[in-house]
Amino acid sequence: MKNQLLRYFDCGHLPEDLQKVSGPFCDLAYALEATLPNGPEKTVALRKLLESKDCAVRAALPAEPKND
Repeated sequence: MKNQLLRYFDCGHLPEDLQKVSGPFCDLAYALEATLPNGPEKTVALRKLLESKDCAVRAALPAEPKND
């Protein structure tokens, strides 16, 4: 059974520039799903990868304009 966390790695809804950031995380998540045995450590690995992907996508967002 496919891990439910994988749905959060899909990036087709993102703008192209953010897809370039998010895409490698998606690829790695699916590779981990395919190669690692099911268990709590696999779930933790995917969860931490998801956290990392979210941070990377936020880092790639344009800076907010300054309100002086």
